[in-house]
Amino acid sequence: MDFNSYLKEQLDNDAELKREFDALKPEYEIIRSLIGARNSQNLTQKELADRTGMSQADISKLENGERNPTLELLKRLADGLDMFLDIRFVPKSNITKR
Repeated sequence: MDFNSYLKEQLDNDAELKREFDALKPEYEIIRSLIGARNSQNLTQKELADRTGMSQADISKLENGERNPTLELLKRLADGLDMFLDIRFVPKSNITKR
């Protein structure tokens, strides 16, 4: 069984786990987007840190979920990546269930 199948099975069978998983989803999506954007430009954490005036340790903490970014910090990261920050509200009915 692969991880996604295992995860789906666990979420289907444990309502409390599903609530916790869903509550953390936005944070993990931000982390995944940050890492993906940085990797798509072949940037190291240090290079992104230099572009944003942050430390490499702070970038690492963000990517490891040890620090929650403010909106201002997300804007700074987007600028360092030469990207626009796009935060949207999406109706829950539009989200594909896992």
